[in-house]
Amino acid sequence: MFKKILIANRGEISCRVIRACRELGVKTVAVHSEADKECMHVKLADQSVCVGPALASESYLNIPSIIAAAEITGADAIHPGYGFLAENMYFAEVCEACGIHFIGPKKESIEKMGDKIAAIELMKKAGVPVVPGSGGPVEADDPKVAALAKKIGFPVIIKATAGGGGKGMRIVVSEETLDNAIIMAQTEAKAAFGNPDVYMEKYIEEPHHIEFQIMGDKFGHYAYLPERDCSIQRRHQKLVEESPSPLISEALRKKMGKAAKNAAAAVDYVTVGTVEFLVDKHNDFYFMEMNTRIQVEHPVTEMITGIDLVKEQIKLAAGEKLEFSSDKIKILGHAIECRINAEDPDKDFIPSPGTIGKLFLPGGMGVRTDTHVYSGYTIPPYYDSLIAKIIVLGEDRDEAIARMARALKEVEIENIKNTSPLHSKIMANEKFRKGSVATDFLPKYIFGR
Repeated sequence: MFKKILIANRGEISCRVIRACRELGVKTVAVHSEADKECMHVKLADQSVCVGPALASESYLNIPSIIAAAEITGADAIHPGYGFLAENMYFAEVCEACGIHFIGPKKESIEKMGDKIAAIELMKKAGVPVVPGSGGPVEADDPKVAALAKKIGFPVIIKATAGGGGKGMRIVVSEETLDNAIIMAQTEAKAAFGNPDVYMEKYIEEPHHIEFQIMGDKFGHYAYLPERDCSIQRRHQKLVEESPSPLISEALRKKMGKAAKNAAAAVDYVTVGTVEFLVDKHNDFYFMEMNTRIQVEHPVTEMITGIDLVKEQIKLAAGEKLEFSSDKIKILGHAIECRINAEDPDKDFIPSPGTIGKLFLPGGMGVRTDTHVYSGYTIPPYYDSLIAKIIVLGEDRDEAIARMARALKEVEIENIKNTSPLHSKIMANEKFRKGSVATDFLPKYIFGR
């Protein structure tokens, strides 16, 4: 086991990793920007190091500063959390070159899954269903691209090959708008990822977004855990996650889980990751992407399985064997997670930074709150707006919804606009309660667009 882990991240995920390390008897190092010196993860860690100014590009994305912090403090491993450098192949390579363990998959696995086109081709070879598409980069003003779009059938979607978080994506409903959509997606992809390449796929209308947690060790053993339903989103970013999915039968779960394991094996995956699928109205499923890191929504899986995923991630990275198999995992109830963001949903989710006054976050039977904020904490304007995750566990889905509705009523975050009232509306929505929600739920049933 590692002796000291540096967490190359901030906020709630850093707090989550620090707590897992403490239970494993591992010392921790927090890094922080100048803007985050009062963040909770800095207070919780055994040591802390400032790695740069407020801008993420000069601090949390500053690889030389983070490596220097690890070397100065004697950290023998780095946990990247999610976001920032978590899926950066170069960072994993630098860690390895410096003799520091990267708590994640091998750099080769990150590379294979980081390029969406290469990942799709790899999944085809592994027998994992994929969405019909271009199979390679596309350009505007190319008659072959227009012909392929007609053959696939509109609508189609243009996606950045190095994409994520909804950046570099455009839905195209007709040939007349195809070229412009490609150009716009390329421009956005270049700005977001430094890579303008985009590809084209059939757009699955009203899909369910279903993902499987996968785990692998260095001995070639793999397991999948029960699925998470992440269909409630805004601009392709998740807001609510639950497990198990109200859509998925036991037979479909096993079929999709097997595909997820095949995907992991195809890239020789080690530690914890997620394979994401789109499921259409006929219950046909298609590979979307693999996230080579811990997910924001991992707590719902922890709640229904009793497995500490961050601990397992650390142990697997340290070379320990996977201790369980998929067929031995029991579903212990129904879990729901609501992401509480410092945003104003009534004003197109504009960020709401500032200093928190009175703060009350919920507790009680079956309620877990993961956060890094406290009364008097100033939310900086430089980073992701996530300030807390409320996770509940119920005996069944009805109880989980009732418990979440109760928990949300207890939330009070003074001076900061946040998404808890929106989540209350979602919990009260009849369509959501019936479990028949797709990725268009929010604009269609909450905002009426």
